[in-house]
Amino acid sequence: MAQHNAFYAQSGGVTAVINATACGVIEACRQAPDQIGKVYAGHNGIIGALTEDLIDVNQESDEAIAALRYTPGGAFGSCRYKLKDIETHRTQYERLIEVFKAHDIRYFFYNGGGDSADTCLKVSQLSEKMGYPLTAIHVPKTVDNDLPVTDNSPGFGSVAKYIATSTREASLDIASMCATSTKVFVLEVMGRHAGWIAAAGGLAGEAEGEPPHMIVFPEVAFDRKKAMARVDESVKRYGYCVIVVSEGARYEDGTFLADAGNTDAFGHRQLGGVAPTLAGMIKQDLGYKYHWAVADYLQRSARHLASKTDVEQAYAVGREAVALALAGKNSMMPAIRRISESPYQWDIIATPLAEVANREKFMPPSFITEDGFGITADCRQYLLPLIQGEDFPPFENGLPKVARLSLTLAERKLPDFTL
Repeated sequence: MAQHNAFYAQSGGVTAVINATACGVIEACRQAPDQIGKVYAGHNGIIGALTEDLIDVNQESDEAIAALRYTPGGAFGSCRYKLKDIETHRTQYERLIEVFKAHDIRYFFYNGGGDSADTCLKVSQLSEKMGYPLTAIHVPKTVDNDLPVTDNSPGFGSVAKYIATSTREASLDIASMCATSTKVFVLEVMGRHAGWIAAAGGLAGEAEGEPPHMIVFPEVAFDRKKAMARVDESVKRYGYCVIVVSEGARYEDGTFLADAGNTDAFGHRQLGGVAPTLAGMIKQDLGYKYHWAVADYLQRSARHLASKTDVEQAYAVGREAVALALAGKNSMMPAIRRISESPYQWDIIATPLAEVANREKFMPPSFITEDGFGITADCRQYLLPLIQGEDFPPFENGLPKVARLSLTLAERKLPDFTL
């Protein structure tokens, strides 16, 4: 088999373990020198391919690449940039193929969520139409855990561990002060359409009455009267109420509780803070003193509290992506398959991108309690294995060490391109 080059890019919101996937991809490529020559990474995701800003990963040492495994963020730069429709804006896709041709790139690894899977699929289809032999593999990543087929998405387990831990720790704070101070605490977590992260907050409590006392899921229509009654009941019964609310909480008509009125680069509604919105309702309807917090970027960058299971799976899908490509498995995604619950066992299977692109996996009704405010035993059984184990990064001078890359750009060979 002739030697050709590979391209890797990170897309969308980053995670605590997306760089572990990058590490898996790059190390696997380096271990196949007969088939893969250089590895390029897109500077700021797919934008780097369009503008021909290609990071020459071969300039990075083995030690620096290994350090990616415990480094959060997106080491090569990510982006929220959705390629336009291929039928009306074919030029962008043709530009990608031109860049790949110019740099002899025959392997395309795109690390992201559902939109990225769609892009990867379209690039694969166009390369075939243009007669350019490109093997395109989508590598799963999303804290939202909403990719179909795969049992769970790399990045989610670590967020789940962080949110469950933060909910438990903050609850102890509120419980200790509720007699004379704060009665209600609201924690806002990510999750636009799917409540997986909010559900993880439910792991904090293990017995009746333990917080969180209420979880607000996107999958369950928000009823203000019912929700306020739940808060009031919890305060009167336990002395306080802890709430975990998904940013995508919505009313029966589909309107978000916190719609900021704008859209992001992917066309998604920009959400403007459901925690203060919900806290305002509590103040207005019940008069209780409250505090609220937004986990925001902290939840997806907390590598110091990453799940060992998540780190191992993130690295594994990166390596498997390369194995699929070298085996000629085009337009595929390595998906995690749960083999058994006890002991928890998993492996990786190949899934056609057509079954993944632009599809979302929501919380099943069996995972949400009948009252709509908690998680069931089935949900707990699903979530618990994903947060198991600690994989602490090395520390130096009291702070976690991170990878330091040179990010050297390859020489451009094509004219400039306007996005």
